[in-house]
Amino acid sequence: MALLKTDKITMQFGGIVAVSDFSLNLQKGQIVGLIGPNGAGKTTVFNMITGVYTPTKGSVYFQDTDITNKKPDAITKLGIARTFQNIRLFSNMNVYDNILIAKHTRLKSSPLAAILNVPGTSYRKQMDTFKEECWELLEAVELADEAFEKGTSLPYGKQRRLEIARALATNPEILLLDEPAAGMNPNESMELMEFIRKVRNKFNVTILMIEHHMKVVMGICEHIVVLDHGFQIAEGGPAEIQRNPKVIEAYLGVDADA
Repeated sequence: MALLKTDKITMQFGGIVAVSDFSLNLQKGQIVGLIGPNGAGKTTVFNMITGVYTPTKGSVYFQDTDITNKKPDAITKLGIARTFQNIRLFSNMNVYDNILIAKHTRLKSSPLAAILNVPGTSYRKQMDTFKEECWELLEAVELADEAFEKGTSLPYGKQRRLEIARALATNPEILLLDEPAAGMNPNESMELMEFIRKVRNKFNVTILMIEHHMKVVMGICEHIVVLDHGFQIAEGGPAEIQRNPKVIEAYLGVDADA
């Protein structure tokens, strides 16, 4: 059984079809790459999976449950978290608080209990647990030393790591990464690749990632799906994708013989 399944999802904006009949079966524990030229529809796929967009046609299933019409917050609570191409940290918060705020998606106490903040209540107990978990997460992603620094003041690579940590704070089963290596130099990209492997293994999450950095994609992804102008043109292992004529043409604008 696929952990996440999209069944011919289509997204149309007026007369423009951004993604057409996209189908994916994401198995538990995989690291899967979603690649394609700029404008291929990759982020639109992420937006349909996470409830930002409701597909014009088709369905999205998480653990065999239809989540097509659910809102982003409900999908996050179910166990699907994401990052964005442009880093979206809370600029007025430190590293620790950027992570702690994500824990509130798991809060079970009532708003009144949170407002009163009475010692000994379930809200205080939950918050104590969240704070402990935040420190454990900071240690795991090697950001504990920067806990009280402003998140947006960190070096670029650590900001990316913080954004991933914040997504992990929601306790996801699936982590969607939108161009995590964007803007990184080669050394930072290789460090990120090892970090993503560590995240998958340590937190037992399944990862679907959009990425243009081909060394990262080919070095870390076990399965790759290729989009071009909204259409799914290929899927397979890294070696198979590298020699696929349709993929070569989509990226280079020439056929495989050329």
